[in-house]
Amino acid sequence: MSRSWSRTSHVILGAATALAVLTACGGGEDGAAPGSDGKPVSVTFWGWAKGSKEVVDAFNASHKDIRVVYEEIPSGNAGGYAKISNAVKAGNAPDLVSIEYPQLPEFVSQGSVQDISEYLTDDIKKKLLPQAVELTTLGGKNWAVPFDASPQAFYYRKDLFEKYGVEVPTTWDDFRKAAEKVKQADRKARIGTFFPDDPTTFQAMAWQAGAQWYKAEGDTWKVNTTDEATTRTARYWQGLIDDDLIRANASFSPEWTNSLKSGGTVGYLGAAWGAGVLKGTLPEQSGKWAVAPMPCWDGTPASGMLGGSTFAVSKNSEKAEAAVEFATWMSTTPEGVKARIASGTSSAFPAATALRPVAKAAFDAGYFGGTDIYQVFEGAATSIRPDWAWGPTTGTSNTVIKDQFGKVASGDTTIAEAVKAGHDATVTELRKRGLKVEDAG
Repeated sequence: MSRSWSRTSHVILGAATALAVLTACGGGEDGAAPGSDGKPVSVTFWGWAKGSKEVVDAFNASHKDIRVVYEEIPSGNAGGYAKISNAVKAGNAPDLVSIEYPQLPEFVSQGSVQDISEYLTDDIKKKLLPQAVELTTLGGKNWAVPFDASPQAFYYRKDLFEKYGVEVPTTWDDFRKAAEKVKQADRKARIGTFFPDDPTTFQAMAWQAGAQWYKAEGDTWKVNTTDEATTRTARYWQGLIDDDLIRANASFSPEWTNSLKSGGTVGYLGAAWGAGVLKGTLPEQSGKWAVAPMPCWDGTPASGMLGGSTFAVSKNSEKAEAAVEFATWMSTTPEGVKARIASGTSSAFPAATALRPVAKAAFDAGYFGGTDIYQVFEGAATSIRPDWAWGPTTGTSNTVIKDQFGKVASGDTTIAEAVKAGHDATVTELRKRGLKVEDAG
């Protein structure tokens, strides 16, 4: 795992040069010491991850100097990031926000979050996967506390796979054959879903195939979304859609959920945190699901990362020290990890490597027939492909791709054309921000 993560992180760190011009505006106020006036410091926290409320409750029950007020907001791609950005602009953002790795450079470049280097001490960072710390380091500064990693995984209805005589696919060729067999066995059933509202799922697939959309070389960003890996991935998923072998529903929508409940969809291509999503969404299907490594292209295990969360202090906060103390407790203590996982709705794969046994012990694997899902996640993590980097205009890229993906199922555009539109918007936005760009796609 360390070699793949390290190579990936090296590219991320290379982006620091290109971001340096922008990160200078990301400073904030000094944090207030918890309990400095004799009263608990009140820290506001916005997030959406499963188990967050339980973590806040556990923290408040065990701490006297800091009290956390939690507000659940929509997931980032479903409006959460827009809500955070608007709150920062209005000057009323919460102290702490949940931000996934792909979006962090965007928030840093916009000056929406604070440099927390003085609070993220070496003792804290030593508890975390070094490469996860690097993923939250830009311009030599720490901008967030990493919480989890998110290697890909394939969840499937074991009972229906057995009923239909479908073998669990290990390659993408096998996956297409399995998709055909599922449809043949039940005309109304499909093996999985293409999420038109979630570009990050497709990006993880491109990452897994070996794509490298953004690369920082000195002070120049090289942008390339027409490489062989991306082209192959786009062509593959377009074929599944064109041949009606996969559904096209918004992620976690009522349509998606109802299809899973009815057996109309028998698989879910997600990430480590997806186990908790299924368990929390479909409790009545306990024992029917299993998890397997993500299918790969050439038989060699490979994975991208789908999401993965960090905790950042907003520009508006004057309580950075207390906010980081809470974030650190969530990410690096057995009590914090256990509180999240024991909620039964989260299967997060901690960035704090020593706490993975805690997460494994806290998650009731009975839902998956006793399968050691954390062993599957460990294997997936070791196969994360190197050389993927996130750029400072991810929001722009994903907004355009999402808009275009919404037209794919109707045939008004293609996945490849949607990605190209996102590419063009990315190049334009980078140049608009005064960054040098090499347009390789």
